[in-house]
Amino acid sequence: MIANEIFLWLSVALLALAAWQQTARRLPLVLAGVSATVASALTLFLDTDATALLQLTPLRVVILAMIFVVAWAVINYSKQAIAEEQNAHRYWRWLYATLAAVILVIVSNHLLLLWASWVAISLSLHRLLVFYPERPRAKLAAHKKFIIARTAEFCLLTAIVLLAIHFDTFLLADILAAWSEDPVLTTELEVAAVLIAITALLKCAQLPVHGWLIQVVEAPTPISALLHAGVVNLGGFILLVTAPIVFAVPMAQWIVLVVAGFTAVLSALIMITRVSIKVKLAWSTSAQMGMMLVEIALGLYELAIVHLLAHSIYKAYAFLSAGSAVNQTLQRRLAQAKNAQWHDWLLSLVLGAGFVTLGATGYALFSEMMFAKSAESPLSVLLLFTAALTMLLAQRHSLEVNGSILRFSALALLLVFAYFGLKIAATPFVPALYPSSAAFLSLPDLWVSLLILLLVVVSMLLHIFPERNISQKLSMILFAGLYLDEWATRFTLAIWPIYPRANDKSKRHQKEKANAHR
Repeated sequence: MIANEIFLWLSVALLALAAWQQTARRLPLVLAGVSATVASALTLFLDTDATALLQLTPLRVVILAMIFVVAWAVINYSKQAIAEEQNAHRYWRWLYATLAAVILVIVSNHLLLLWASWVAISLSLHRLLVFYPERPRAKLAAHKKFIIARTAEFCLLTAIVLLAIHFDTFLLADILAAWSEDPVLTTELEVAAVLIAITALLKCAQLPVHGWLIQVVEAPTPISALLHAGVVNLGGFILLVTAPIVFAVPMAQWIVLVVAGFTAVLSALIMITRVSIKVKLAWSTSAQMGMMLVEIALGLYELAIVHLLAHSIYKAYAFLSAGSAVNQTLQRRLAQAKNAQWHDWLLSLVLGAGFVTLGATGYALFSEMMFAKSAESPLSVLLLFTAALTMLLAQRHSLEVNGSILRFSALALLLVFAYFGLKIAATPFVPALYPSSAAFLSLPDLWVSLLILLLVVVSMLLHIFPERNISQKLSMILFAGLYLDEWATRFTLAIWPIYPRANDKSKRHQKEKANAHR
């Protein structure tokens, strides 16, 4: 066992000890973070042991850092939010247990250890989701997630066994090294790739098994923040670390492209129709996870890494500041708004397309000079970025800030440079053995481009012509989530009914009796 692995085990052990002691102190997290930092620093100077149970790579290091940042924010918020709760000790036990399991998943090199940690996350998180057992919606969401999680775990375990049978090892580093030397597909590998793809889709709450993610807003706010920022995106992580094998199988790639692609579009449209801030954020997570999985399936690993990190930090902030978000939303609604005219849209489209073309050209030239490889961007990415900048520029007058075209053009140009700059910065985190991205105008690229056009057309219809009959009918259907969660609810209640507790009945009876005497 080399030094950096010892420090990684120490980091996990400190969090597990905090869970056992049910402490609300931040010291265990600080010490675990210091231990993980030492392990990361040692990785720079020591050779990585491919036979180690725990292993750090550049990708794992940056995700590990993100997890500790999110954990610090969640624990700080929890110290005040949970302080007066009667079962606060139980909250801290399962919170620290969840954090220990998440870190173990990130650093595991042995696939069976990764799977055991994956299961531990789900079981610990389940106890947090039912922290308020008197809330039926919270219990329903927890039951749904429990069933879906067991299905995902079965798929992942089966895939791990198939990989071990083919490569004669459970060590992920050895599996990837063997694949790079002899990339020959067999039936076991094809089935394993499909099962890993399904596991990622289930973990990331993709349609139609998304309902639990929307309903867990009944859980304590810091748990929602941890779930959306540090747990639900682990489906993307498992795809990133197994991408060379998974996306060598066309069926696995297309399963992700179709399911995650439709999820990204539909969840984004549904989010527009919702009013509750936390429900909007939940639908946003489903859409963002769908887009991230699509990026991985297209081979845009740098973009997916940036997306994963940015989404995690933003969602932790968004949930932990959901109260102030209500005031911000009211301010935007009360601000003097000016609808964009057709010439605004045309000018915005020209500027957005020009900025994206400039950035893509510069990125391609820089990548060829610095990394000696072609960096041609798929059409779908350029189309999505152009649409986003066009919306930003055209709707500049609807914000409560100065809507100067020069000001917003500068902002759009800054976003372009930030996007391509972050892609360049993320390049070292992608191993050289990973396959290249989808070719320009390839079938996967065209499929995603079609989905993006669908998203743009429908969202503009809802925004520009809200009074039209078709827009109102579409809004009603979208508000109901296309009724996709109904079957999951019925299935869950059929096999795991929710019964009110006896003390809940007595409390309700006392309340009704008190009201009757008033």
